[in-house]
Amino acid sequence: MRKTSEKSGLPPGSLVHIGEKKAETAIITLMEYGPDRFQEKKVSSVEAVLPIKDSPGVIWINIDGLHETGLIEKIGERFNIHPLILEDILHTRTRPKVEVFDTGIFLVFNLLYHNEAAGEILSEQFSIILGSNFVISFQERENPLFNPLMDRIRNDKSRIRKKGADYLAYALLDMAVDSYFIILETLEEKIEALDEELIISMSRETFKSISNMKRNLISMRKAVVPLRELINTLEKNDSGLIDDGTLIFFRDIYDHVLQIQETTDIYREIVSGLHDIYLANVNNKTNEIMKTLTMTATIFIPLTFIAGIYGMNFKYMPELEWEYGYFAVWVLIACVVGVMFYFFKKKNWF
Repeated sequence: MRKTSEKSGLPPGSLVHIGEKKAETAIITLMEYGPDRFQEKKVSSVEAVLPIKDSPGVIWINIDGLHETGLIEKIGERFNIHPLILEDILHTRTRPKVEVFDTGIFLVFNLLYHNEAAGEILSEQFSIILGSNFVISFQERENPLFNPLMDRIRNDKSRIRKKGADYLAYALLDMAVDSYFIILETLEEKIEALDEELIISMSRETFKSISNMKRNLISMRKAVVPLRELINTLEKNDSGLIDDGTLIFFRDIYDHVLQIQETTDIYREIVSGLHDIYLANVNNKTNEIMKTLTMTATIFIPLTFIAGIYGMNFKYMPELEWEYGYFAVWVLIACVVGVMFYFFKKKNWF
């Protein structure tokens, strides 16, 4: 919730960027294509987009960088996007959701990245505006995740060149969901390594790795669970912007999301089990230490009693003048220790 308070007191629809600035300048990439047409260019202003707004082909406008609120506002004016939707685009902590408005469909979800150095899963917001013949996507920074999709669009023989804007929106969502599988594979390898490490080592680093893994799986689930509702809403919408043939592909994404969620839940249970095993091992180790200290103290209690008796400076103690008194005390001590060891062994205490 940090930085959300910056909007406190402002009217609804106020355009304020909430989140980290992840790009120096906003980059607008424009792709316009069809079965027999294609053009691609990077532009620096919204005005450069207007000439192809009414193009017969499919238009994909990708904006990398959300901190330039003026640019986002101009995009909203040119494409008739509601201010509340623009507000959600600029608020990078918006919960994944879908909204259908008069001229299009708004999708917002999370892109996930696994930071190998820090061992953490990082999240970035990705927003899509789907119109009749255009898709506008908003990213926090330039991202190579969608480069394969751009390569497919550049290929005049690819299926996407023959499809509409709804298929492009599907392709963007599909690539984001596929990246979740890659992260799950990485997490699976780390969980297996943690399981083996837990048998060998009981270090603080192991416990820290387990805690990090729990946080990563929570981040995964937080990103995946709302996608089920998002896709369900897309399937049931009657805006006419999504063709029946494309809905089949969205159902395929829904199956993938279910698989990711189930796998994430299984991994959470496994990691919770590792966490419990670690704590149980720590408790057992503590109990073993306490048992050893207790037995040692128990053995020395009667020995201390004997030494205390014969350490008293009474003149008329009967054993003081006995020639073999010293050796007799040692024999008594040895017998006491032997009896106690026998008793502990019989009780299987060591």
